[in-house]
Parts: sequence; structure tokens; C-alpha cells
Amino acid sequence: MSDHDVTTSSLSLSRRDVLRAAAIGASLAAAAAPLAASANRQAGAAAAEPAAAVSADCSNLPLVGGPEFPIGIFWPPPPFETNRDRYQEIKDAGFTFVVTGNYLFDEFITDYALTQADQAGLQVLVADDPGVKAVTRLFTINDDRTVPNSITIADARTHIQRALGRYSRHVSFAGFNLFDEPFPVNYPTLGKATQIVRELGPTALPYSNLLPGQGPDYDTYVGEYVKQTKPPLISFDRYPLLADGSDDLNYFQNWVQIRKAGLTANLPTWVYIQTLAYNNHRSPTKEELLWQINVSLAYGAKGIQYFTYWTPDPARGEGFQPALITIDGQRTPRYDFSQEINTSWLPQVGRQLKPLVSELVVHANETHLPPATTPFTPDAYLRSVTGGAVILGRFASPDSAQADTRWLLVANRSHKQSTTVQLRTEARKVRRADRFDPGTNSYVELRDPSRIPVTVGPGAATLLRLRGGSDA
Repeated sequence: MSDHDVTTSSLSLSRRDVLRAAAIGASLAAAAAPLAASANRQAGAAAAEPAAAVSADCSNLPLVGGPEFPIGIFWPPPPFETNRDRYQEIKDAGFTFVVTGNYLFDEFITDYALTQADQAGLQVLVADDPGVKAVTRLFTINDDRTVPNSITIADARTHIQRALGRYSRHVSFAGFNLFDEPFPVNYPTLGKATQIVRELGPTALPYSNLLPGQGPDYDTYVGEYVKQTKPPLISFDRYPLLADGSDDLNYFQNWVQIRKAGLTANLPTWVYIQTLAYNNHRSPTKEELLWQINVSLAYGAKGIQYFTYWTPDPARGEGFQPALITIDGQRTPRYDFSQEINTSWLPQVGRQLKPLVSELVVHANETHLPPATTPFTPDAYLRSVTGGAVILGRFASPDSAQADTRWLLVANRSHKQSTTVQLRTEARKVRRADRFDPGTNSYVELRDPSRIPVTVGPGAATLLRLRGGSDA
């Protein structure tokens, strides 16, 4: 993989660090002086003890709770294009929330962006508030005054409270993007900041996004993140479409490990998908956008985010090519592709899958399995899967009233060609089978639940509901 990631032996900077470097420098410079002065005033004062751990219940949080499936963008319009029409354009493409960035790095332009989001009906995760950014990125939150560049818990609370006061009047305010791609050294401070947000703004989402990676060290990286920060969700980014036309097969291993971590911690998992070409990565087709989404859904994703929406300017390096919107504000075909996916498929199937629990993910009819993936074997629900290569994600409801029901997402393993499979079910477990119709948001009963033919286009998927009986 050309992206730097967390492997079995290293942690490195990724392409997102290039995008955020300038914004961090500007926003932290604005906040550094008052924060440093505040920290000095606290020297020698009685140390403030951290409050008790906040409940892991996320049902009241924006984007995580509720039935709507979150579909977000990273890198929104820059300040001079932050207006009502541009935010309505985002909404019209089927997106539900925005992660700020692209030079929206002071409280004034951020407040103005939230006003545009209010009018468009979007939600916003604020990434670059100077005070919050300084607390999480410039300083270490620590009441030990001998720690260099530290800020007390009390001062950190003050700055986060000020930010909450600035933005919470907006109906669009969903929370803070506290840290993008943290390293383990950042976890103690990130954990304190996450806890403070949960205490002071219990309906604000304290969001962070993890580095990609694979291998034993990656399990440790993610596990320690969960343990030390107690996040409301696990989000990561990895971009599998390479410039030579191949796909990064470790994309699947990354998902295997993220899925396991999410299930272990009982946390929803989110992912970023690739929308543009950049160094050693190709520009995706509509089928490749859809494929990334459906692979992620099969692996249990509860939120999809697009990297990027607006195209980063050339001065940022990494050879970024047009995303959904060009640097000068023109729509590309990927805007139209995303609009179609985000209005006709993803929100509908996402609503079905969001409340469910991922039970298994297997690859069927694949000659050479990607690393760490699991091949299909007959089980209590499926006797056989014949035909083309597909990924099967099976889901259960936490509602005991639906204990005899399972949902099966059949995702095409290929983003280049259609495929057909035949599923043979176990009669004792499957007495009725329905196919989800996103056009009507309803299920259509299939004639023969024992033999289910499925044909899916390149990158596409089909959602089935398998129901048993009282004696199943």
C-alpha cells in the first residue's frame, strides 16, 4: 500500500497529515498565547481530578444515534465558497454531515459555515476551532506542572466549554473532530478531551479518526485507542484503488481488524472511501465508489465518509486530482455518481443495517482469499453458495422479538463485472426469504426461500431478509 499506515512494525504519517498541517499551524498560533498564559496561572494550584468515566452509551449522540445512516464529507468548500448554495449542493448530493476543514480554521468562518448548514439541514463536526485544536494538538492535558507544554484539566475544560458555547446555538452543530489519525502518544490527552466533551456537552459527538494498518501491532493500536479514549465510535480511513489498476488487498484485513475491535467494544464502525486520484492512487469509477461502500457495509460499517468532497489545492502536495468538486468549484462526474448512490441506495439500505449487529463476514467462490479474510463454509442458514465471487455479511437484530430473523448483504467482490450466485438455505432456519427494494423501502417476498438466485452489478449488493418459524 502506498499510504503510510500502522503495520506490524511502524506508525507513520499519512496523506491526511499533509492536508491538515497548514490549518493546524494557523489555528494553534491563534490559541497558543492565551492557553499558555492560562496554564501558567494554574502552576502551583491544587490539581483538578478527572471526573468519573462517562457512560459508553451513544444513543443520544448526533449521527451515532437515531435511524438515519450518516453519510459525510471531508474537505468542504473553502471560506470564499462557504455559502447557502454550496451547502445546499452538499445536501442535494445526499450527504447528511460535514467535517470542517479546507481553511475553515477560525471560530468566525466556522460559525458562518454552521449557519449555512443550519439552512441546508446538514450536521457539522467542527475540526479546527482554535481552542479545541490547541487543547488536543498543541498541549498535553496534564495537571502535573512539570510536564512541558501541558495544560491543566481545568483549563482544557474552559476552552472546550467556550467552544461549546460558540457553536451549540446552531441546530447543525453535531460535535467536534478532536483528532485526525492520532498516534498512541496522543491517546491520554485525547481521552481526557473526549471525556470533557461528553461531560460538558452530552449531546455533542467527540469524534476522532484512526490511521489505517494491519497486523498484530494494529490490533494493539486500535485496542489501546478504545481503552484509553473511550470513544463513541471507531472510524478509520484506507484507500484501496491503486494507480496501476490493482486493489490493495490489505484493505480487507484492515476491515477484519476494525470490525473485530468494534464488536469487542460494542462500538459502531465508520470508514472513509476514496473519491479521487492522488499519489499512486487512481480516480474511482461509479462502480468503484459503490464497491467501497458495499464492502464496508458487508463488514458492518455504520457510517460512510467521503475523502474528499472539494479538491485540495496543488500546494498541499500528494498530486490530488479532481474529487466531487474541482478546486474552482465545478462538479465532476463523481458528484453525480455519489448523488445517485447517496439518494437511491445507501440511505435506504443503511437504515436497515444501522440497528443490526454484524454476525459474520465471509468470502464465497474466491480463488485467492485476501489476507485475514474468512472463506464461506456451510452454516445454520446457508448450505451452499455457488456461482461468482461475493462477500456475504450476515446481521442479527438486538431485539429478542426478531431472534429468528437474519439479514444477509450479498456484495459483489468485483467492481468490474456483474456476477450471479445461487444461495441454498437451510429449511430449519429459513422458512421465508425477502429481498429489500430500496425504491419502495420495503421487502418483497421471494417465491422459493430454499433456493435464492442473486445477480448484482459491478460493485453492487443485494440485501436479503431470512426468517424462520417458531419451531426453527
